[in-house]
Amino acid sequence: MRVLSIVHQEDAASGVFADAAAEHGDELTEWSISDGARPPRPLESYDAVLVFGGAMHVDQENRHHWLRNEDELLRGLLDRRVPVLGVCLGAQLIAKALRARVGPLARPQIGWFDVEQTPEAADDPVFADLPRRFSSFQWHSYAFDLPANAVPLARDPVCLQAYRAGESAWGIQFHAEVTKESVDDWFRSSKPPDAPLDLDALRQETEEKIAGWNEFGKRLCGRFLDAASSGA
Repeated sequence: MRVLSIVHQEDAASGVFADAAAEHGDELTEWSISDGARPPRPLESYDAVLVFGGAMHVDQENRHHWLRNEDELLRGLLDRRVPVLGVCLGAQLIAKALRARVGPLARPQIGWFDVEQTPEAADDPVFADLPRRFSSFQWHSYAFDLPANAVPLARDPVCLQAYRAGESAWGIQFHAEVTKESVDDWFRSSKPPDAPLDLDALRQETEEKIAGWNEFGKRLCGRFLDAASSGA
């Protein structure tokens, strides 16, 4: 398959999802939509699309004008039932394209948090084979409501963490794609007023958990690619 990876900033790219695509035998191409460049190929030539995160928010279209174009693009993909998987901002953008509410949390959710699957996840092509409860890496200050007619797949006490819309679109709030290198970049660029947290403790916890988390991420993305290639 040809897989398009939509990237919003350099330090929030495909990560281990690119490894999963390579292991799946797929051709993955990254496209930085925020640069204003056209996609490498016509959108119709891609079999699946990954949409990643970024420091911007879905309601900042006046500051990031390309968000309007991305909203239109995602609506088109959803209408054509192209398999799509969104991560963090990507999941929020898909939810917004489906007219669900996306808005700020009372406080940012940053670090490692336990997430639990919903009963509906037991029959989901992507989540059914994943652990029912897992520790996840999070870095976000917005969250999405469940789109109309979508299926909730995972939650934690803070917010909805995953959903499936129809048979071809998934959104996850947690960062299953991150590598240690990208997380280290986020640690270095974080500012205490924006992210009041114990960075030393978070670095230590990340050192202990990142290898297993990367295996989880590749497994999740692999399941998505399986579903995309089989038309599930």
